[in-house]
Amino acid sequence: MKKLVADRTSLIDASGIRKVFALAGELKDPVNFSIGQPDFDVPEPLKREAIKAIEAGLNRYSQTAGEKELMDKIAAQVTAEFGWNNPAVLVASGVSGGLLLAFLALINPGDEVIIPDPYFVIYKHVVNLLGGKCVFVDSYPEFRLPVQKIAGAITDRTKMIVLNSPCNPTGMVYSPAEIQALAKVAAEKDVLVLTDEIYEQFSYDGPATSIGKYCENVLVMRGFSKSYAMTGWRLAYVAAPASLRSVVEEMIKIQQYTFVCAPTPFQRAAVAAMSYDVRDLVKDYVHKRDLVYEGLKDKFELFKPQGAFYAFIRAPGCSGSEFVKRVIQNNVLVIPGNVFSEKDTHFRISFATSDKNIQRGIDILRRLV
Repeated sequence: MKKLVADRTSLIDASGIRKVFALAGELKDPVNFSIGQPDFDVPEPLKREAIKAIEAGLNRYSQTAGEKELMDKIAAQVTAEFGWNNPAVLVASGVSGGLLLAFLALINPGDEVIIPDPYFVIYKHVVNLLGGKCVFVDSYPEFRLPVQKIAGAITDRTKMIVLNSPCNPTGMVYSPAEIQALAKVAAEKDVLVLTDEIYEQFSYDGPATSIGKYCENVLVMRGFSKSYAMTGWRLAYVAAPASLRSVVEEMIKIQQYTFVCAPTPFQRAAVAAMSYDVRDLVKDYVHKRDLVYEGLKDKFELFKPQGAFYAFIRAPGCSGSEFVKRVIQNNVLVIPGNVFSEKDTHFRISFATSDKNIQRGIDILRRLV
């Protein structure tokens, strides 16, 4: 029988996050620290906007780039925040969808993509699928933005630098000085920066700084999934200065033949979401962050998360994957660090769960040390 599966599928593995998440259905009442999904529901006013759109018959395709009202609101916000005149905008099916479109539009076989390690899982696998080369830049042990290492990794084949702040899996939020330093490097070397800012509203010790404020050669990606608990609605946006309009137009062209458009009724809800205040929801996550950090800091090596809803913790006395096996055997679901890294020294927990579950999980983890 002929081989049916394309060779490129051997370049990726099934998501380690999803593998662990699937275990939740097999265990009895586990503490689920695996998935990055808010434990609150979509706020009621935003649900009503989606329901109104559905009942009004707005269930057909939108324009490929997005509904005009939403695009106009995104453009206005981006202009106010970054000072960009007439920015290019695309509404995507989640930041993951936006990342795929960007990589498809930009990466040729052999192109190098610089990625700080640890990193969100999708970057590595999509670059590999497209025949690009990931250049990982170590940010251990403190997970600060390794600007000088990034500068030293740039070659003639470098196509882009991927930035993620607040960061999944480490919970780090890079400082304005770090962001400005990277913007300077990118400008001097004429390298595109792709900044994944899906967690930009989950920044606990002050606002997260976007490199869009300091860099003209940048694609900014933000989404609605985490801030408004719309993970199943698959909605995000890509914004860029007018100088990169041609790149965004290529992404829109690819969207025509892949996602077609983002879900239309949810785009109407996103218009309302852009004016919805989530600060009270984020305050709850400051409390959850503090529960995790205070509960584990004397038993484990970890840095206090500054954003997102993850802690990246060094495994005590063994590899990350070995420790994760022990943890799962004790009915707690966590993710081995090698899912997010070229190293196998840590594990990730998501504290996007109830305070009760967090305390249960802390008690179990402490007993395992």
